[in-house]
Amino acid sequence: MAANILVVEDDKVIQELLAYNLKQSGFRMIQAFDTASAMNHINNTLPDLILLDWMLPVNSGIDLLRRLKTNKRTSGIPIIMLTARNQESDKELGLDSGADDYITKPFSPRELIARIRAKLRRFMPHMNQLALQAGGIEISGLSAKANGSPLNLSPIEYRILHFLITNADRVYRRSEMLDAIWGDHVHVEERTVDVHIRRLRQALEPSGLDHQVQSVRGIGYRFSVS
Repeated sequence: MAANILVVEDDKVIQELLAYNLKQSGFRMIQAFDTASAMNHINNTLPDLILLDWMLPVNSGIDLLRRLKTNKRTSGIPIIMLTARNQESDKELGLDSGADDYITKPFSPRELIARIRAKLRRFMPHMNQLALQAGGIEISGLSAKANGSPLNLSPIEYRILHFLITNADRVYRRSEMLDAIWGDHVHVEERTVDVHIRRLRQALEPSGLDHQVQSVRGIGYRFSVS
């Protein structure tokens, strides 16, 4: 299970440093060098976490932060400010604007990775750690396999798969899935469920098990081996 980390940073050296450390830690990194390219990525697929610099060309990171935190679709994404702005007033402004954490440059890559993992854990449900097995899919701890091959899933896709298998053959509306997986305190559009279901099916497709994640027209989704 690899989380998608969107890095919004116009310094290529720092981008390379982050790319190395994030990959070594098992994350998938998406690069953006300004707010416009960041929004292009976000409009296509929601990342699991954003690393955001303050000083960006054209529009600042604070502007993007406020925009994301006031939008229902993106307000639940954890955002860590990673910036050279190190005054106490800067940190206060960043946190008051909605940042979930604030790290100043120069930074320790090990500490940054630890902070990322801590923020992602907040969005992971307390799942049953016993192994699950259904229709060729195996889930153990926080890893999943399909016909013996590891599945490369984001945390959200893993949670969807875990939820559907745990409640196999029961049909869930999108709104019910949002409450169960994202939490009823997070405002996310229902079409976000469709995006992650599509990505989950794409991950299952090479094993031929994608048909087990089924659409029920006019209602929602279910997991079934039939």
